[in-house]
Amino acid sequence: MSDESAPTDDKKGRPTPSRREAEAARKAEMKRTLTRKEQSERQRQARAEIRRKQQESLRAGEGKYLPARDQGPVKRFVRDYVDSRWNFGEFLLPLLVIILVFSIYASSTQETWAARTSNALSVATILVVIVDSWRITRAVRRQVAQRFGADQTRGVRFYALMRSTQLRRLRMPKPAVPRGGTPRP
Repeated sequence: MSDESAPTDDKKGRPTPSRREAEAARKAEMKRTLTRKEQSERQRQARAEIRRKQQESLRAGEGKYLPARDQGPVKRFVRDYVDSRWNFGEFLLPLLVIILVFSIYASSTQETWAARTSNALSVATILVVIVDSWRITRAVRRQVAQRFGADQTRGVRFYALMRSTQLRRLRMPKPAVPRGGTPRP
């Protein structure tokens, strides 16, 4: 009888494991697989890493990890176009706070001048924001159709409108073009 523990002359350089050893190795391999808790932890870490990369891309304004709504050359052009201009919509939030203060003051003190000022500011703000929004969305759509084709204009108006009504320093992705600059091609 031959000794099973002795090395054989075939190319693998080790003896063939016994059935018991092979089954034990397979069971050990199965035990090394992750539990459901470990799998969910790894998935959570992977999602956190993707979110971190997306946040870095949003801060930098570039990269393949931008959210889908911000990806592509058309969206980049729209961002740059909006960021290169002064928009009245940027001042909407501070004006609304001022209007709110006047309204609260007028209601608490029964001052007619404060109520009139609040009403006049409200109407003027709404009208100016509507005109400014119409102007910028029309210009963006025309520029996108001219540069990228008429089939690429879907969704650019709303994207430009939302970007133009945010305070410049709070916009994500961060503005890459200074005011008065030209949008990147």
